[in-house]
Amino acid sequence: MADYDLIVIGAGPGGYVAAIRGAQKGLRVAIVEKENAGGCCLNRGCVPTKSLMHAAHLYREIKHGEKFGISTQGAEIDLNKLYENKNNTVATLRGGIEQLFKANKVNLFKGTAAITGENSVKIYSDESITLTANNILIATGGKPQTLPGNLAQTDGIYTSDHILGDNPVDLKRIVIIGAGVIALEFASFYSDMGCEVSVVARSSVLKKMDREISQNLTMIMKKRGVRFETNADIKNIEKTAGGLKCVFEQKEKELVIECDGVIAAMGRTANTDGLFEGFESIETDRGAIVVNENNQTNVANIYAIGDCTKGSIQLAHVASAEGMNVISHIIGEHAAVDMNTVPSCIYTDPEIATVGLSADEAKEKGISVKTGKYVMNGNAKTLLSGQERSFMKVVFDAETDKIIGAQLMCTRATDMISEFVGAISQGASAHELSGIIRPHPTFVEGITEAVEDVLGLAIHIAPKVKL
Repeated sequence: MADYDLIVIGAGPGGYVAAIRGAQKGLRVAIVEKENAGGCCLNRGCVPTKSLMHAAHLYREIKHGEKFGISTQGAEIDLNKLYENKNNTVATLRGGIEQLFKANKVNLFKGTAAITGENSVKIYSDESITLTANNILIATGGKPQTLPGNLAQTDGIYTSDHILGDNPVDLKRIVIIGAGVIALEFASFYSDMGCEVSVVARSSVLKKMDREISQNLTMIMKKRGVRFETNADIKNIEKTAGGLKCVFEQKEKELVIECDGVIAAMGRTANTDGLFEGFESIETDRGAIVVNENNQTNVANIYAIGDCTKGSIQLAHVASAEGMNVISHIIGEHAAVDMNTVPSCIYTDPEIATVGLSADEAKEKGISVKTGKYVMNGNAKTLLSGQERSFMKVVFDAETDKIIGAQLMCTRATDMISEFVGAISQGASAHELSGIIRPHPTFVEGITEAVEDVLGLAIHIAPKVKL
């Protein structure tokens, strides 16, 4: 008899959710974590980033309080206290996860795990032990991409792991390489703190997002002093008396930017180094684990979820959902979570949240669409809270009248997107969404306006107010 029904490797948002759900369903579960419970998301990703960004955003609002009749002088950032608050928040949530393990009788092993066979996992800690299980779930997550060659070894080069560690990285002039979600959130954080920020990337800003979102966010951040340089490749970084000299090639010309530090934010790759020991049966592609629709590897009783898998969307809530569905598959139940409607969120200011198809994506798929848009400068909550230009867009299938997508760039977008997730999952029509009463004054009223724009029934005229 195996020691466990399930061994989970990695206690991040995919692994710990799967472990607890498995125990709730009656499985004997062990989970192995080499660092801290909560994985990257809790310790060096989602939660610490948002904690820092919340403080920096609050600081920027305080500095501009005059428009609300609030006079502030001498407001300062104490970076050490800001990080202390971040660390306390992380520690509280981490402790909560460990208590959930105990409450659900999930055995937590601290150490580095290696799969040594179809049913065996070796754990390296003070003393190595080998455990057996009927099923193994790999949830080892991802790791930051680094700069090529020797550039990554230069003093003053950081990744998200460094920036979101226990101690602050105090920079005044920053070059951020990359223009995706991680890069833009770091740009927002440091910019709000009053730092000089340059975003440099090969591609356009948020290239996978709706073009209007990308253009508007770029415009807003430029107004706040962020510099953007696209179509640029890093060629060299060298130490100078004043910091670092970064040399890029941009459209066959040389671009030079001097700074105190460089943040490599080009994305993340699968974290599977050393995972297989004397057992090379698992199919991988450039380190990422290949899985089927049930998150099974080519070895049927070994599963993988989250950022370590090939083609992963690399979102914490996706890993959690995949983890729950793996448990459903192991015990012979239908999938617990619908994976067809996945929201994406960016915590810049204004926030960005999307789900489903944009109008351009729908047209590429040959779907005839009708769209609605509401610019939020007519929304009372947006005006009274002094928000900048923001909007909502909704996309409906022209033939079925069912909603197939939504793109939000506004305050509380990351909270409001859930209404659209539910609407798409349920196949709601424009008339059905229009018929819902939403409270006033709220940001969520914008949903009614955007939907009624599709129906030609919008009744609120946006005032000519510059946001």
